[in-house]
Amino acid sequence: MAEHLKEVEAIASNPAPATFENTIIALEKAGRLLERVDLIFGNLAGANTNPKIQEVETAIAPKQAAHADAIFLNAKLFARVQAVYDQRDKLGLAAESRYLLERYEKDFVRAGAKLSDADKEKLKKMNAELASLETTFNQAVLKEKNADSIIVTDRAQLAGMTDGEIAATEAAAKADHQEGKFVIRLLNTTTQPALANLKDRALRQRIMEASMTRNSHGGEFDDTATIARIAKLRAERAVLLGYPNHAAYQLDEQTIGSVGAVNKLLADSAAPAVANAKKEGAEIQAVIDQEKGGFQLAAWDWDLYSEKVRKAKYNFDESQLKPYFEVNHVLIDGVFFAATQLYGITFKERHDLPVYQPDVRVFEVFDTDGKPLALFLADYYARPSKRGGAWMNEYVRQSGLTGDLPVVANHLNIPKPPAGQPTLLTSDEVRTAFHEFGHGLHGMFSHVKFPRFSGTSVPRDFVEFPSQFNEMWAVYPAVVKNFAKHYQTGETIPQELMDKMLAANKFNQGFKTTEYLAASLLDQAWHQLSPDQVPTDVLGFEKEALKKAGVDYAPVPPRYRSPYFSHSFGGGYSAGYYSYFWSEVMAADGEQWVLSHGGLTRANGDHIRETLLSRGGSGEALGLYKEFSGHAPDVHPLLKRRGLE
Repeated sequence: MAEHLKEVEAIASNPAPATFENTIIALEKAGRLLERVDLIFGNLAGANTNPKIQEVETAIAPKQAAHADAIFLNAKLFARVQAVYDQRDKLGLAAESRYLLERYEKDFVRAGAKLSDADKEKLKKMNAELASLETTFNQAVLKEKNADSIIVTDRAQLAGMTDGEIAATEAAAKADHQEGKFVIRLLNTTTQPALANLKDRALRQRIMEASMTRNSHGGEFDDTATIARIAKLRAERAVLLGYPNHAAYQLDEQTIGSVGAVNKLLADSAAPAVANAKKEGAEIQAVIDQEKGGFQLAAWDWDLYSEKVRKAKYNFDESQLKPYFEVNHVLIDGVFFAATQLYGITFKERHDLPVYQPDVRVFEVFDTDGKPLALFLADYYARPSKRGGAWMNEYVRQSGLTGDLPVVANHLNIPKPPAGQPTLLTSDEVRTAFHEFGHGLHGMFSHVKFPRFSGTSVPRDFVEFPSQFNEMWAVYPAVVKNFAKHYQTGETIPQELMDKMLAANKFNQGFKTTEYLAASLLDQAWHQLSPDQVPTDVLGFEKEALKKAGVDYAPVPPRYRSPYFSHSFGGGYSAGYYSYFWSEVMAADGEQWVLSHGGLTRANGDHIRETLLSRGGSGEALGLYKEFSGHAPDVHPLLKRRGLE
């Protein structure tokens, strides 16, 4: 940070008149060492943390916020940026250079460069406190997730689990020094994988209640006060910067355009989603009654009984698929195969490069001409040192200015089986592998001059488009037949089973859409508050917000409740969780374009890469989408896919 500030001060104090080269390009070149360190440290803090990393993370977060403020609130520096910006029409800049200049000016203004000195000091304090609070929140979520693992003493309670799944709970127990017991680890989502199999209703209820009450039942990991403070500070900062609330501040940068547009998208989708979920709930209740269960459907029953409905409707059981979804086949013969067929790139595993954890695999990626394109890290297994969910990140960002080639990673949280057992994935985990690789392609194909625009440096509600678009290959027949091979016999998945899988993919969309929209609506409810509206009763506010939005259907809780909603309160997706849905509008529309142009062809791949994936943030995002598809995104393909028309 000290080296970066020296470089910045030299730019700000340059006695020569401000030019694009000595100010904007100089800023792009500054801080390279810091970026390398910061990317690696941040990635390890998420993927393989420990108490020392967490200690450093806590100490450094407010310093990093102060460091950014020292740059963006530097009056001399902004005066030079403004001077170049004011001359923009006379400079004869190329399109990417002109866009860079415009982005820098807006970045400085949004960071508070035009505030009074007194307000700048207020802003610095807010940013430092927010950085500390978001780190505190993330660490509390990880610690509670690990602390709330479910300990089972009687193997009979695990009826419904496969031998492999039970062995995994034994391995987890051993790792936690609970020999002779069984440990079910929680993921960060509300619904837990074990609920789909366990026959013991009391254990299912115990798991779901442990999941839903995380970080909100008192004790050292309760973060409800942290949430209220984060929401209030974000609202105050937005007002200071001239916006009515944090959502308005965030959405000013997004492709959807406004708070009103987001509210309409979510509201228009919520009512049909909940109606569909209630229909699905009625079908599940009928199965419960038919079995003489003697209870009303609850959240902890949904996964188990919806599988029974699916089985009856489609003569299909999710467990029939898993033997065909062995992790190495999915990665090499599925994810990589689709990329090779579409884009012509190839992969070679590298065993000579160091990794931060033994399960991590490294692949060198080669372009169509055989030249190195990128390095790709696959980190697929869950562990206590890793945060929940799935994500992509960059260790090195591509840039023509610096000559750097990208190093990108994908992270999943697949339970690791005992030694010698195969890793068999669910269809959701297969889809997630393709999803995260879509982000990876966005990073690897980046072909921009300036680091500011590299890879996934695009609006938050556009960044999910390449990933959701790449999911289409997870169910594309030619790709499925290539990777879906029985792990014991090598037999390709039977066409009949594949047809059932594709038909069943449309099942349970009411549930999936409702749980997602409930979380998105919560995110907006928190961040559309003015400072004086922010409550201290976090759970009470959440309950009222869900009721007001019409998504308070108890059997389908939000995908994330506020106290463990890392997307929203841990930074990154605040007021932006809707973006998965908006990006899926583009993904479904883009899928229609590809299918109507011949599907998995090199010509399509070249077009997608040239118009969109290689461009990073070097152009206006909706403009890039229109360049790819020839039109603005159409919502109807998504509504049809989800049964919401």
